[in-house]
Amino acid sequence: MDKDTLKQLLDSVASGELTVDDAASKLSNLSFEDIEYAHIDHHRSLRKGFPEVIFGQGKTAEQISGIMEKMSPHENIIMVTRIDEQKAKHVISLFPDAVFHNRANIIILQNKPIQKQGKGKILVLSAGTSDIPVAEEAFFTAEAMGNEVESVFDVGVAGIHRLFHHKDLIDQASVLIVVAGMEGALPSVVAGMVRRPVIAVPTSIGYGVSLGGLTALFAMLNSCSSNVAVVNIDNGFGAGYMASMINRL
Repeated sequence: MDKDTLKQLLDSVASGELTVDDAASKLSNLSFEDIEYAHIDHHRSLRKGFPEVIFGQGKTAEQISGIMEKMSPHENIIMVTRIDEQKAKHVISLFPDAVFHNRANIIILQNKPIQKQGKGKILVLSAGTSDIPVAEEAFFTAEAMGNEVESVFDVGVAGIHRLFHHKDLIDQASVLIVVAGMEGALPSVVAGMVRRPVIAVPTSIGYGVSLGGLTALFAMLNSCSSNVAVVNIDNGFGAGYMASMINRL
């Protein structure tokens, strides 16, 4: 439940449209709701400005749908991350208004239009085409949180002239998310071009000594560009969320 929904509920009590008992019933699970396999945090929108996000990996399609069913009366938007296509088909059959973004493995259900809350534009860059799934996870997360978001893919350091072609767009961004595997060099290059925060996302893309993304992670943590912060390997969601928080300030 977000602040607008809570205010509408209290206004309804004040105007006599809703009884105190009915309001109390609606607020009975405001803190959390126990459905045996999950404790759903209905208070998170009030506390943090965005609802609890459902991590789909490791959950059954029935568990995901059950959580969504309980969240839907309370939230304007519901997001499921790391959900595969088979589980997504089951969820979509029960929530036909939900949208599955298959490359990002994200489901987004909008019960109401998303209100813009960002003060500027978030730009998502990927070093390679293989990094797009993680980049799109960041993109759709930031967009769902009420930001204007743009993306540019496959502009890594192996062909650095491709990046410079988009310099005007890069300069316009308030926050940049830069996704890269292999040697993880792109965030340092981008950060050296701008005076904005750059959120670096290492991916698990790469051969042998990339070590499942550790090489890219260490390179980003050792960046000589002082405006770089780093999230976990393949954590596009975390990057999109943090970029949104910065963009609301």
